[in-house]
Amino acid sequence: MKDIQANIIRPFGPSILKVTIPEKIVKDLNTYIDKIVENEKKSKELDFGKQLIGDVTQEFKLEKEFVNEIGWLQFLANCSAKWIEMETRKKIQNFNLLESWIVRQFKNEYNPAHYHNGHISGAGFLKLPKTFGKHVQNKDKEKDYFGGTLNLIHGSRAFISESIFTIKPKVGDFYFFPHYLMHTVYPFKESDEERRSISFNALIDREIFEKI
Repeated sequence: MKDIQANIIRPFGPSILKVTIPEKIVKDLNTYIDKIVENEKKSKELDFGKQLIGDVTQEFKLEKEFVNEIGWLQFLANCSAKWIEMETRKKIQNFNLLESWIVRQFKNEYNPAHYHNGHISGAGFLKLPKTFGKHVQNKDKEKDYFGGTLNLIHGSRAFISESIFTIKPKVGDFYFFPHYLMHTVYPFKESDEERRSISFNALIDREIFEKI
């Protein structure tokens, strides 16, 4: 775990861990996903859309054998262990991946505010459009355009206390957060290209999770 470059972000209450997915894993994931997309039978078999809240083109689970084979499972386990140890000084003994899935989002699609199951969750980016679009009005600060961004939400806005942490997607970036943290993805426009993300839910040692 010494080679994991991890940064803890705390824009509000809950801790968030930001890491970078190894390039080889990103490549292996995208190659696998492209094959699933082309295989109608496999796409239906792995479909996860009916169990998720997103209004997007496609959502499907990753096969357990593949997750283990490319090192994605070990990456999630290592990063989770590092994160928990950095925050609690405790070493988890258990990492039980409940599911990891892909979200294929296109123009005008979105993911409403929601939270996940398990103890810890995360989301990251595998493929992005060249542009997410811009404001309908001619605004000076295009940097404030929220189309396609991931927004983590906690509590309410107060004096020197933000309630929303806006993440501009970058291929390879991955964020770990507690399962209960509300989050949403806004729709984007103009581009017909895909916004491809990956998420997961997992359980860790209950005695560590439940200790406040």
